[in-house]
Amino acid sequence: MNGGVETALVIGATSDIGRAIARKLADGGWPLQLAARNPARLERETRDLRVRTGVAVTEHRCDVLDEDGGVSLLDTLDPLPDVAVCVVGLLGDQAESQQDSAAAERVMRTNYVGPALLMGALAERFERRGSGVLVGVSSVAGERGRAANYVYGSAKAGFTAFLSGLRNRLAGFGVHVVTVKPGYVWTRMTDGMDLPARLTATPEEVAAAVVKAIRQRRDVVYVRRVWRPIMFLLRAIPERAFKRMAL
Repeated sequence: MNGGVETALVIGATSDIGRAIARKLADGGWPLQLAARNPARLERETRDLRVRTGVAVTEHRCDVLDEDGGVSLLDTLDPLPDVAVCVVGLLGDQAESQQDSAAAERVMRTNYVGPALLMGALAERFERRGSGVLVGVSSVAGERGRAANYVYGSAKAGFTAFLSGLRNRLAGFGVHVVTVKPGYVWTRMTDGMDLPARLTATPEEVAAAVVKAIRQRRDVVYVRRVWRPIMFLLRAIPERAFKRMAL
């Protein structure tokens, strides 16, 4: 704790979802540590939050594609945050990933390897302290591999499993782990895609779900509830039939 005031770290703070989460936390009076790889955009977001909300905001460079997965970020944090939210992600292009191993690796490292290394390092520090909340934004795409996005989906599946393991491991050590599965979201990453309105959330909806999950110590959160039965049915389809479906 920081003098009785909880501090939140948002990793991926210049993404549409990251910005919405940071603003929601700032509106609630949380001092913020914002981490992202683009210094200019990060500076603008930090300045805007300071002026608009009056909360203390610090900025930190972090790129999960660095060799250490961005773990060096943790040496710049003072204090160690009470809550850490990882919103890092890259949809990529499935066709490109199929043809270009470097493109596939970038998707995998951005969505799984880097975030997992970073959250694992934070978990070690939270465990030693005996408190904290870790929030990882994963995806419904990780629930079953589909031809349309299986490189992205496989990386998110790995991140989901990693968060589940952390939650199980840390349950008795005062550290809570939340997995958030937004489904479709209206962002720059999905710009130009034909998304079904009923299944598509706004960044602000995701932010509200994340803050609620932190307060209520939720385990796994589907931002729009309709995704839970959809994913249940998708997982239940026999593989013999599933492999013939155009998904």
